[in-house]
Amino acid sequence: MTLHRFINGHVVTDAGVLPGAAIAVKAGLIVAVSPDHEGGDTVDLDGGWLVPGFIDTQVNGGGGVLFNDAPTVETIAAIGAAHAPYGTTGYLPTLISDEAAVIERALDATDAAIEAGVLGVVGIHVEGPVINLSRKGIHDPARFRRLGPDLMDLLTRPRRGRVMLTLAPELVSSAEIHTLTSAGVIVSIGHSDGDYETTRDRIADGITGVTHLYNAMSPLVQRAPGVVGAALEDQSIYCGLIVDGFHVHDAALRIALRARPIDRFMLVTDAMPCVGAASKDFVLQGRQITVENGRCVGPDGTLAGSDLDMAAAVRNSVERLGLSVAQAAAMAATSPAAFLRLSDERGTITPGKRADFVQLTADLYPAGTWIGGTPIA
Repeated sequence: MTLHRFINGHVVTDAGVLPGAAIAVKAGLIVAVSPDHEGGDTVDLDGGWLVPGFIDTQVNGGGGVLFNDAPTVETIAAIGAAHAPYGTTGYLPTLISDEAAVIERALDATDAAIEAGVLGVVGIHVEGPVINLSRKGIHDPARFRRLGPDLMDLLTRPRRGRVMLTLAPELVSSAEIHTLTSAGVIVSIGHSDGDYETTRDRIADGITGVTHLYNAMSPLVQRAPGVVGAALEDQSIYCGLIVDGFHVHDAALRIALRARPIDRFMLVTDAMPCVGAASKDFVLQGRQITVENGRCVGPDGTLAGSDLDMAAAVRNSVERLGLSVAQAAAMAATSPAAFLRLSDERGTITPGKRADFVQLTADLYPAGTWIGGTPIA
């Protein structure tokens, strides 16, 4: 058993924020969390924070690599390694709309990565290709398709980790949602021009998430509430937020946070290869993407994912949205764990959970990451 002792700061636990704590770890799991006492390896937080490890459900790339370009175990490991220094201890490598053969390779590679023990990977996010042309964003329309039997079979095969699927609810039937969810697929709404009524119906059918709320979906209008209106009214589904100052105006985010339970929001990065990379610009399915001052855009000015990391998302949520550090940390860890049905093993600093935690400085910059009790960044 290893004892990690954190002093002179703030430790966010499920029992509240402590001024310091000793965390006992055995076999990668938290055995006990107790008030500060002598012994163990000591980390001086110097006025900073220790929070649960971040879980990012939308990670397209990092460290100069894009999942679509090479859906392999090596790519998944490289993406995880790029995001770990920013506090991400669990993630879903995310595949942007692509051909069925690429989707199959990505699903198989994720299984292989989990079997190989690649740190942090807990499943896969397949974003598209069953999405609406009118809300395509940076996705390539040539790769869009309906949810036919072959794709359904591919998505519903048993997998080692979680499978998250983003789709447009107006393009699928109630029966198709039931088939997906019965197989354990976590279905989320995105890139949709659905109306309010259809969106509500599909939520009732079993959809449990909204991918990057506000972006690439029908907006809230007074006589046509759309996907955004349905999502804001609903009190149970989980909504991803990209808090980077580019995707959504801060005021719109603050309104959303006041409309629904805060524990039903999760921070996501929608990160591209530029995160953790020295060279920022990259190519996405044949299109040059330019990254300037943290903003990723295609040739026509369309946003193309983000240059955001999870520590920055937490920091922005505190500084721009007025959340407490504990609230922002929960949106980065506790809520995504619940959304992925992993609350029994991740998401809080609690005995019995994985020893995944992140050290942040007093001004909320990343200073250390532990996965399974082992410092890895």
